[in-house]
Amino acid sequence: MIQPVLLWSDALLFVLIAAIVALALWARRQEPLRAAWGRVLKDGVAMAAATVLAAFIVVGLLDSLHYRARLDAKPGEPVRYAVEVNSALDALLSDLRQRSEKTYSAPLATHLYAKEALGDSAQRDFPRLRHGGTHLGADLSGHEFDVAMRVSRGCAGGVALWLVLAALWCRHKRISLVATLKVGAGGTATGAVFITLLAIFLLLGIAISLGGGYHVFGTDKVGQDVLYLSLKSIRTGLLIGTLTTLVMLPLAVLLGILAGYVGGWVDDVIQYLYTTLSSIPGVLLIAAAVLMMQVIIDTHPDWFATSAERADARLLALCLILGMTSWTGVARLLRAETLKLRELEFVQAAQAFGVGRFAIMRRHILPNLMHIVLIALVMDFSGLVLAEAVLSYVGVGVDPSTISFGTMINTARMELAREPMVWWSLAAAFGFMFALVLAANLFADAVRDAFDPRSSA
Repeated sequence: MIQPVLLWSDALLFVLIAAIVALALWARRQEPLRAAWGRVLKDGVAMAAATVLAAFIVVGLLDSLHYRARLDAKPGEPVRYAVEVNSALDALLSDLRQRSEKTYSAPLATHLYAKEALGDSAQRDFPRLRHGGTHLGADLSGHEFDVAMRVSRGCAGGVALWLVLAALWCRHKRISLVATLKVGAGGTATGAVFITLLAIFLLLGIAISLGGGYHVFGTDKVGQDVLYLSLKSIRTGLLIGTLTTLVMLPLAVLLGILAGYVGGWVDDVIQYLYTTLSSIPGVLLIAAAVLMMQVIIDTHPDWFATSAERADARLLALCLILGMTSWTGVARLLRAETLKLRELEFVQAAQAFGVGRFAIMRRHILPNLMHIVLIALVMDFSGLVLAEAVLSYVGVGVDPSTISFGTMINTARMELAREPMVWWSLAAAFGFMFALVLAANLFADAVRDAFDPRSSA
C-alpha cells in the first residue's frame, strides 16, 4: 500500500498537459491551425525531434507520480507511512538506486576509481565494487566478452520491441514495413518517427542489459549511479523550462502588444519597465530573489510536511523568479513586430470600420504574432534548461536535495582537476541536456516555419 503525494509542481505539470490536450483538440477544429500543424507533421526532422521530446516527457511524467511507502506495522498498530517521498520512476529504477558504491567508479568498471589500503596491510590497490561486475566472480578475464554479450542482447531486445510496434502499426494501416520506413511516403513523417524510435529502443535495451550487471555511466563521489541521477534530472529541466515559460509568456505577450499598438504613455511606461529590468545583471537579480525566497522558506519550516515539499517550494519559486525576469526580450520583439503590423491595410481597415482596440489586438495582431510567440516559447525553453544548470552551478538554483543537471555539474566540477580526471558525471549531464535542448530547437524551427505567415504566403 502506498499514499499518493501531489506536489504543487506535479499539479501544475498535469494541468499544463491537460491544457495542451485541450488546445490540440481545439486546433483540430480550426482550419488555419490544422493546416499549420499539418506542415509540422510532414516534416521528418520535426517529428524525429518530437519523438525524442516525447521520450523525455514520459520520463518526466513518471518522475512526477509521487507517493509515500507504507511502513511495516504490527497487528493493531495504526498505519504509518515513510517520510521519504518517492516517484514511479524511483520504483522502476529501484535496482539502480539501491546499488550504490563507496565512491567513484568509471563506466562499466569492476573496481573503484581510486586506490585504497587493503585490509591491515600497507598495500594499496583498486578495491572491487560491491555491485558492479560482481556476477563475474574472481575471474575478470571475461569482462569484455560479457559487456559485448550484454550489448548484443540489449540490441536484440530493442529491435524485437521495435518490430512488435512496427508490426502493429503496419497491420493497423494495412501497409508494408518498407512503406512505413520510407520518409515522406504518403505525405507523412511516419518513417522518421519509427527510425527515431528504433534508435531509442536500441539505447534503452542496451542500458537495461548493461545496467543489470554494471554501472553504465559509472558512479559519483558518494557512489550513486550516474545514469539514475541523469534520468532524475530530466523532470527538473522540464519543469524549469515549461513552468517558467508559462509565467513569462502571458506577461510578455500582453505588454508587448499593448506597447506596440496603443503607443503613447502606455508604450513609454512599458519601455521604461523592461529597460530598467534589462539593465540589471540577470544572475544578480535572480540570485537576490532566490536568496530572499530561501530565507522565507527557512523561517517557516512548519509550512512543509516533508523535505520533498520544501524542495518543491524552492523549485516553484525559481520558476516564478525566472519568469518574472526573462519576459523583457520577448516583449521587446513583440512590440517591434506590432509597430509594423498596426500600419498594414487590414488593421487600418478594421479601425475605419470602428472595431475596438482590444478586438483588433485579439483578432488581427495576435494571430500574426503567433509564429514569434511559438518560436520564443520553445527557444526560451531551451535557454531556461541551460539557465537552471548555470544557476545551480553557482549555488542559487534548485534545492541541493533536488537532482538536476546543474547540481550534477556543480558536484563534478571540482573533480575535473584531479588526476586521473573524473569525467563521466559531467559527460552524462551534458549528453542528456544536449539531446533535450537540440530536440527542442529542431522542433522550434519547424514550428516557426509552419506558423510564419510569410513562409506560407
